[in-house]
Parts: sequence; structure tokens; C-alpha cells
Amino acid sequence: MRRLFAGLSIPLGLALGLAGIAGPAAAGDEASEPMHLISAEVCQTCHEEIYRQWKGSMHANSTALKDPIHGAFYGMEVGDPTAEGQIHKKSGTYPVCLQCHAPNAARDKTTKLDANVAYSEGVNCVACHTLKSYKGIQGEDGKLRLGLKAYEVSDQLQGPAAFPRGVQKLAAAGDDLFGGAVDDAEDSQKPNPHLGEPVEMDGIEIPALPMDASPVLMKTSDACMGCHDRRNNPNNVALCATGDEFIASGSKAACQSCHMPISGGLVDHSMGGGHDHGMLKRSVVFDVQSALDGDVLKTKVLLQNSQPHSVPTGAPFRNMYFKLTAYNDQGEVVWQNAEGHPSKDDPKAYLYYGLADDKGMPAPPPTATQPGEDTRLKAHETREIAYEIPSEGVVLVRGELYYNLMWPSLVEKFSQLPTELTDPVLVAEVEQSIVAP
Repeated sequence: MRRLFAGLSIPLGLALGLAGIAGPAAAGDEASEPMHLISAEVCQTCHEEIYRQWKGSMHANSTALKDPIHGAFYGMEVGDPTAEGQIHKKSGTYPVCLQCHAPNAARDKTTKLDANVAYSEGVNCVACHTLKSYKGIQGEDGKLRLGLKAYEVSDQLQGPAAFPRGVQKLAAAGDDLFGGAVDDAEDSQKPNPHLGEPVEMDGIEIPALPMDASPVLMKTSDACMGCHDRRNNPNNVALCATGDEFIASGSKAACQSCHMPISGGLVDHSMGGGHDHGMLKRSVVFDVQSALDGDVLKTKVLLQNSQPHSVPTGAPFRNMYFKLTAYNDQGEVVWQNAEGHPSKDDPKAYLYYGLADDKGMPAPPPTATQPGEDTRLKAHETREIAYEIPSEGVVLVRGELYYNLMWPSLVEKFSQLPTELTDPVLVAEVEQSIVAP
């Protein structure tokens, strides 16, 4: 069943979701609905594969309604993501986290994230494709402007190239209203709402969604920096600083080169990061080499960061560690660098960014007053760590590299979270057989 809503013939479920609009979206003429309230489901009609990729991404699950980790912190620092009028408890201001995690809601200054489909979709199609230009996160007043505040936004869609058909229109006296909604082949005559007129696609009415070309933003790291450059806590301590790390690396490759590669002519909108096992597996070169030297195995663990930013990066509680284990011919452990997590028994095997209080003691992100120890791999860093393992009975040395979304202390604190978010993820493993001379 379909129902007409705001000029669209759309599924009833979506219409019901949009019917609960609060604030600016409820005022007056439905046909003048703001661009930032267009649901990603509208875009799915033409861009099915891109929608599928995005739907499984963390961008689609960025709000406190869908991301359990962000939701846990949001509940502590702000409150109920389904309630209106919420403020950041410590500062008494509108929650700055919504500027990145729910930018469409931030445009309307609402905190009721279930009031509109476009709010609950987090970083959806229009959230990115209405960014017109990047102003930078450093405001003229010396304060950081984060997320949406770092951009000039438009009420018209922005694309990497749009549809430059000016010459074609002139030659055809303006008669060609179609061409290339999904691809830009010359023989494509698919209805294209981005050319400025409403169209019908598979029996569904799509409103005019005009698109401008914005390659300087869409094809460079500027598209990412507003949310992924730097985030300070109330004490001006840097928490997330991926952008700073990227700039310091001197890399000329755009973020999209890794996080939005092109395959089969389509730009990948799954935008993998710390939640993506494939992205994690390619992020670090991990190797173990052992050589017999008398009664010891002189062993080197190699860690090489392939990324133009620190690894791990992003939220400060993300961390990595490796386990090094020696086995006898019965498959029994005869030596290991640490029992369980190596943070205490072998800290050089633990890659993390720590935060501290005035006394240098570990502190959580909201209250930290200074950076703590930072043992992460810097951009493009190669690190070798040496061990001497007693060789008696050893026939195999195995190394395992793990990634965690949270510090061990947070795993204990947020015990309500699903295990797929709290359990370590194996991202690399290597074995070497030891042959006695």
C-alpha cells in the first residue's frame, strides 16, 4: 500500500514515520518540505546498491537510537534520545554530539530523534549531500565548531560532478530533460530528479531534487573533517583527532581513497572503519619472526601501520593488542607474553591512547584534564618489538593481533552492551614452525 505524502508516493510505513514531524517540518505546505528531511528511502528508489551499502554502515547507525556504545555515553551525558528539550548536563547547552551523530536533527535544534525518519537515519544521504563548503573546525572566536557547524550547508543537493549538460541543453534547445540518474552513459534515458523536475520511477513519484556540483568538498577530505578532524572535551583535551593525525602524516590521498573506494563503477558507501572487519584486517601489517639462538628463540614482532593516521584512531577508547604464544608438540602453551589482556603484564603489546587527570591517573573522556600515554602506531610507523622465548620444547610460535572498540575498564562498566561490541576482534594471525637444528 502506498500513500501520497509531501509530493511523494512512498511506502505507508515511511509516510507514518514522516507524519510525526515536529517543528519546522510540520509548518504549512507539505510540498515545501526542507531538503534535510528527505529520507534515504526516497534515494533508494534509484540508488539501490548504494542504499544497501549505506544501510549497513555506521553512518546509518550513528544515533543514540541505533549505536549502543554512543547510546550509552549519550544516556550518561545527555539523557533520553526520544525526548525533546534535552541538554548536555555539564554545559547546559544543546548536545554538540548531535552535530555529527544526528546532523538533520541538529539543523532543527531538536533532541527528539524519533520525531522524523531523517533524524533517526543519522548521517543519511542528505546529511552529506547538502554540505556545500568546508569552513574548518576552528571558529573565528577561537572555539571549535564541530560537525555540521564546520560547513556551509545548502537546501540543494551537492554532488562530486552533478550533471553538466549545459552545452547539450543549448544544442537541443532545452528539450532534453532526462539522462543518467544512475549512470552517465550516453544512451541512458532514465528519469533523473537531479535535473530539477519531479519524475516517476517504478510507479513512485520522486520530487525534484536538484543537484549542484561540489567537487572540492565531495572529492576531498573536507567532506569528512567536520566530524572526523578533532573533538575536545570540556577541558580542551583532544579526544578524537584523526584529522590532525592525517594532516601531520603529510598524505595527499583523500579519506575517500580508503573509506569509499570505487568498485564496479560505484563509490562504496559502506564507509568502513573501526566496526568493519575487512578494513581492520588491511590496516596493519603484522608479522612474527623467530630464530634459534642457543637456548632461546630470539623473536621479533613487526607492526607496520599502512594508514595515514594513527592506528587505532577515532574514539579514544579504541585499542589494539597482540598476543605472542609458544606451543610444544602436544599443542600446549609453554610460554606467552601475557595472560589475558597484556595491558599490565606486557604494556608494549598494548596500543592505546590514554587520558589522565591532574595527577596523571587514568581518567574517562568527559573529565580528563590532559592526554595520557599514547602507544598507538603513528601514521605509516613501523615498529619492531623484541622477545627472548625459552626454546625448550617449542615447536610453534603464534602471534595474534586484536582490535577492541573499548578499553577493558569500559567493557566491565558497560556490561549491558552486546558481546559483538565488547569482545576483541582478531584482525591478524601468523604462525612460525620451529625446527631444531
